[in-house]
Amino acid sequence: MKAKDMMDKDFIYAKADNSIKEISIKMEDAKRFTTPVLDKDMKLIGWVTSLDITKGLRDEKKIISEIMSPKEDVKYIHENDPSRLAVLETSKSRLISIPVLNNDDVVTGVIRSFEIVDTLSALYDVKVEKLYLAMVKQLKGVTWEELMEASAIIYRRTTGEEIKPEEYEKRIKNSTFGEAIWSTGGLERFFVGLIAVGELVIARRIGKVRK
Repeated sequence: MKAKDMMDKDFIYAKADNSIKEISIKMEDAKRFTTPVLDKDMKLIGWVTSLDITKGLRDEKKIISEIMSPKEDVKYIHENDPSRLAVLETSKSRLISIPVLNNDDVVTGVIRSFEIVDTLSALYDVKVEKLYLAMVKQLKGVTWEELMEASAIIYRRTTGEEIKPEEYEKRIKNSTFGEAIWSTGGLERFFVGLIAVGELVIARRIGKVRK
């Protein structure tokens, strides 16, 4: 997924000569805590937050250019950048939103933390079974039954709990990706487990061929 696939194209923005009061009303009506400041060509020249607005009104400033952060201080990404960059940047810099630019430096959208959470929430709802079905397609010649057998073995090695392949299959059909991450202790451990399953099922198949 690219940044342009996640961004909000219907974003609000300010001009440098807009009054602070005008933009405060605009942000309030749209329920936005931040807004890019653009020039006449829709290119990024600054950034304003609700805190900037509050401080500006308190200090009796009049126009946006008096309170905005300049472009060189603004974090942004480009349309064709991987959307994960928006996730990483907002997390690292604790941003509410981040502007998205095209190759001409025109702002074409804004990615808000809401869009990021919404996208990740959809990912978390993916059934674990779908990930295993994808593994079967990638591991040419490996059957679903072999994959379940290997999964049950890895599960026993990891947790110490005895489980049959049939029971393991029932569990993955009833659990989501998000639930699996929490139950295994994190994203890294979950994928380490998947890799271990893949390695074991391939090793077992090679062993059968050699016999």
